[in-house]
Amino acid sequence: MKVLIVDDEVIIRTGLSTVIDWESCGFCVLEPAASGEEALQRFPNEEPDIIFTDIRMTGMSGIDLAREVLRMRPGTEVIIISGFDEFIYAQQAMREGVSEYLLKTSRPDEIIQAAVRAKARIEQRRKEEEIAQTKERAVSHSFLSKMFALASPPDDQMIIEMWNRYPELRMIQGKHSLQAWIITPRYKGDISEEGHAQEDLCRALGERLTELLPYGCEWLQRGRSILLFIRVELERQDTSNLANMIRKAGEELNCTIFAACGEPIHDVKHLRQALDTAVEANSYEWLLNDKEVVRYEDISGRKGVKMLCTLEEEKDLAAWIRTEDRGRLRSEIAKLLARLRQDPHATPGSVQGYLQSLIVAGHRWLERAAMSVGRSYEPPIGEKLDMAELSEQPEKALFWHFEAMMKQYTQLVSGISPVQHAIIYIHENLGQGLSLQQVANHVHMNPNYFSELFKREIGQNYIEFVTEAKIKKAMTLLRETPAKISEIAYEAGYEDMKYFNRLFKKFTGMTPSEYRSSAEVYPSID
Repeated sequence: MKVLIVDDEVIIRTGLSTVIDWESCGFCVLEPAASGEEALQRFPNEEPDIIFTDIRMTGMSGIDLAREVLRMRPGTEVIIISGFDEFIYAQQAMREGVSEYLLKTSRPDEIIQAAVRAKARIEQRRKEEEIAQTKERAVSHSFLSKMFALASPPDDQMIIEMWNRYPELRMIQGKHSLQAWIITPRYKGDISEEGHAQEDLCRALGERLTELLPYGCEWLQRGRSILLFIRVELERQDTSNLANMIRKAGEELNCTIFAACGEPIHDVKHLRQALDTAVEANSYEWLLNDKEVVRYEDISGRKGVKMLCTLEEEKDLAAWIRTEDRGRLRSEIAKLLARLRQDPHATPGSVQGYLQSLIVAGHRWLERAAMSVGRSYEPPIGEKLDMAELSEQPEKALFWHFEAMMKQYTQLVSGISPVQHAIIYIHENLGQGLSLQQVANHVHMNPNYFSELFKREIGQNYIEFVTEAKIKKAMTLLRETPAKISEIAYEAGYEDMKYFNRLFKKFTGMTPSEYRSSAEVYPSID
């Protein structure tokens, strides 16, 4: 805390500044001033917290100095230290806001104690001001949050209140726009982002940006991010300079930054639009992981990717699970996600839907594999799909689900007979020729012996079983997909449509078209 001694007598001001051990009590003594005029001239630059001044000096008096200082900065503590023990002087000093009145005959410990008391008063005032500011800021933030939650544009009264609370954001029609930014800082290295550590980082980032930005701005805490509102002059609509300042703040705080900018607005009634578009841009953090800044205008034209995996992709997925090779699984997931990131039309919602369809397809394949060997399958308890994690950490989410499916597949095929292994293989390859020789080779058996064993164990000969399995697959595809009948026939292993139609009607009593339109009435054969 800085102390300034003012006295026109050199021996007094020198003695007060050197005899007393100010430093040990937490004070920094500035160069003493020889007059009130000198003290007043230096005051704006040096900003002393406590001033010790004589009353009677050449030129400006200590009383006049106290009056001017307290007018400029009311929180300053002024202590008179005079050679005159007269009540009238003390009374006049107190009327001007002087904190204490001491005599020059006071002992050094009395003088330092007066400074300590002044220091305590300053600290108490600052603490009270900080508490009041914190409370007012919380009220203002709550008000702004309510503005965002409105279902309709704010009314005139709310707009007036907003400008009263945030005058630095007030826009002039045709001169300013308002931008909403969502900025997420992340610690570099192994520093934890959990709990108060992330909150402290967000707070430090918000305060630093407030210092760096030359524009009017305000920020709010928003989960693990900050929501920054900036008033920008229309002639400076380019956000590159702002992005550089955000990047600079991140470097100073030793953290990485992801910043999303919403669509600029020119009327506070569209405040919700500024936030919603910033939220949408922010949702691209994983998808555009090579960018530090994403603007709404960069992503608003994206149309999305397909949201359902194809039958071919489902087969590939089954192959990943069936190999039980976790290294390959990680590699395939990485390739899949890299392709999605490279798609210029990919959106977070469509990617999430597509990845969800892959997980559903994996469970569906396991269910069919279990049914083919007479077993039941239920997804394990606790395998509920976390949609937030699927969007923010898809690598982790996909690997967790598919690794669990690998384990379930291992359990499914453990202890089953060679014929049951063959049945699983048959169901996975119904679109191929599937000769008896091919399937027997898969389970390492002589074809003749395998044929006899198959009929004894299943109760059907091999050809009958495969034909029925193909028709059942066609029935499922007719019920569950919009694929063309010719495509379904091909997936079931039939290139001759006439033969497929005749065989399908033999098993179901209906043509494929009739079955598709009446699927709810006529369930599939058992």
